Amino acid sequence: MATLKERLSQLRSQISSTARSCDRDPSDITLLAVSKTRPVEDILQAVAAGQRAFGENYLQDALPKISRLQNLDLEWHFIGRIQSNKTRDIAENFSWVHALDKFKHARRLSDQRPPGLPALNVCIQLNLTGESSKGGIRADELAGLLEKLQQLPHLQVRGLMTMPPASADETRQHQVFGTLRELLKQMNQRGHNLDTLSMGMSGDMQAAICEGATIVRIGTAIFGPRI
Repeated sequence: MATLKERLSQLRSQISSTARSCDRDPSDITLLAVSKTRPVEDILQAVAAGQRAFGENYLQDALPKISRLQNLDLEWHFIGRIQSNKTRDIAENFSWVHALDKFKHARRLSDQRPPGLPALNVCIQLNLTGESSKGGIRADELAGLLEKLQQLPHLQVRGLMTMPPASADETRQHQVFGTLRELLKQMNQRGHNLDTLSMGMSGDMQAAICEGATIVRIGTAIFGPRI
């Protein structure tokens, strides 16, 4: 069985080869290691292999790890669904939020961001397939939310995120990710300065990269099956 270090190395090679096959620069793609439910020891193995960006879904699981590893130069991304009673902890402990889909949450995150920290990087989550089990706004709601977010001084809107249904159909994967890419392009034509497409996981990473992903969120391919 491959070690975590070997899996990370293989994954980075796969990201690079996929990017080059799509005429993209591999350095434009950030690998976000999804460390939810994983112990600190696994994260430390990843850090020893050169990984610095980690994604967490659950605050009760994430905060002890962030505290224990606070002396390391790590970047923490909150990728779970946001709850109003959890915004302060998110604002105080994370550099990125990937699943913003409500203005009320955005306002709380901005208000609760500590003054000594840089603006909180956020991605707006789009629900492009109408799945009721997933968060995210509709495409026709995006322009209005972006305009409202300009009011918030302690947030930096970086881009868009989506989580399509799990599917082995590569054509379908490309359709969903391509739609997100086009939405980002349209918003930038309206004067927004978005540079991030957070899309692609272990099962659909290659399609996401070819459609312009700048952050891929990978858990299983790094840490193995979820525990």
